[in-house]
Amino acid sequence: MQDIDGNEVLSALDNHSMGTIFEELIRRFNEENNDEAGEHFTPRDVVKLMADLIFLSIGDLIESGTYLVYDGACGTGGMLTVAEERLAELAQNQGKEVSIHLFGQEVQPETYAISKADLLLKGEGAEAENMKYGSTLSSDAFPSQEFDFMLSNPPYGKSWKTDLERLGGKGDIKDPRFVTRHGDEADYKMITRSSDGQLMFLVNKLAKMKHNTRLGSRIAEVHNGSSLFTGDAGQGESNIRRWIIENDWLETIIALPENIFYNTGIATYIWLLSNRKNEERRGKVQLIDGTEWYVPLRRNLGKKNCELSEEQIQTIVDLVVNPRETEKSKIFPNQAFGYWKVTVDRPLRVEGADPQRVYKAAEIKAFKSEGRVTEEGVPIIKKIHKKGTRPDPIHGLFEVEIGGKPCVVEYEPDSNLRDSEQIPLLEDGGIEAFFRREVLPYTPDAWIEASKTQIGYEVSFTRHFYKPVPMRTLDEIKADIYALEQETEGLLEQIVGNA
Repeated sequence: MQDIDGNEVLSALDNHSMGTIFEELIRRFNEENNDEAGEHFTPRDVVKLMADLIFLSIGDLIESGTYLVYDGACGTGGMLTVAEERLAELAQNQGKEVSIHLFGQEVQPETYAISKADLLLKGEGAEAENMKYGSTLSSDAFPSQEFDFMLSNPPYGKSWKTDLERLGGKGDIKDPRFVTRHGDEADYKMITRSSDGQLMFLVNKLAKMKHNTRLGSRIAEVHNGSSLFTGDAGQGESNIRRWIIENDWLETIIALPENIFYNTGIATYIWLLSNRKNEERRGKVQLIDGTEWYVPLRRNLGKKNCELSEEQIQTIVDLVVNPRETEKSKIFPNQAFGYWKVTVDRPLRVEGADPQRVYKAAEIKAFKSEGRVTEEGVPIIKKIHKKGTRPDPIHGLFEVEIGGKPCVVEYEPDSNLRDSEQIPLLEDGGIEAFFRREVLPYTPDAWIEASKTQIGYEVSFTRHFYKPVPMRTLDEIKADIYALEQETEGLLEQIVGNA
């Protein structure tokens, strides 16, 4: 096409193409700085997969009306615009009329400006007003807003210490997004370590779900592997996973190929969540291993050496829309990811101690300083319970004779012998059956300190998709040895001869 002066006029680039060009520029400018580059962009093939995942499962349920789409780490806004286009396309195919409004927040000023400018240039001034500058974690721009669809690629492996301090510090956070009621706990804390705040972005989205609509809310978010397992039972990361799974919001986690991002080769995963699971998904979580589904690039783009083809995206989406067990897709009950962390104590034993009296803390301290603590010693009584208390040795209530009468006592625990066990929630017979089978045969004086038992959750793709490497046969080993012998034949004579 030419203008009136005969000059060639190039067609305008859409937001998708502009985003791709911008991503390549940012990648080149930030080759030496992975942290900064990681904040800027998500590969377009991954964005397309996320948009398909979030919409296609409920495509036939979309009605005419208004839908709100949110990204709390929106960068240049590319993920929002792809989601908008996909939702509009699905609605049109269903013969529905929808009004879509985009909402985003970004902490990096340059990318925030680009996201806003892009919408202004497209004539979407009202949507541009919904792009907000600032930190989603410490300065939420939409504190009372709920959204229909949310998707994001938050920064992972990046410190959020400054945000944590602005929120009041780990011990004093009162933000209802991150401290809520769960089960019997009125102040259930979902606060991760300050070195990595990626899961905090997910909690922020979960706090913005719609609970009073037919579709509820759907979320797609990218994380690295640490979100699956980092954090012990009772710690922030584990508490977040527990909150999500026990509320039955987690639908699917998809493992992506390595080296699919521009600035990092580490393993990444898409989490797909919904508070309106269909009947066949309730109480279950699907894991999909997509690590081998990729097409190699002819030339690397930074560390990105592969991409998802349309066929591979469709394969993944089909497994999500029609969940089933395959070699690459496993479905588990929610509790399969949970465990009890149980503290196991053993009595403090002191050489020459009186087995029928209670010792004070100062006396116990003296025993330790004198070096009288030994596994062959007498167990030290911490407390004698009142008459009528029933013995329960598994939980530390032991029956002994004191003054010729049976009594129930508690022993002083030896912190040096303290251990912990991780017991699956689906363990047959529960904690006690495991304890009797795996602990008591080896340490018959041990007991469970029930007050310290905590529930944790973790997800292990390695465990569920482990592929054992087949052992080599004896014939193969013999052939290798023979080949080495052939190669080295005469070598010693040559060395000696040259000497």
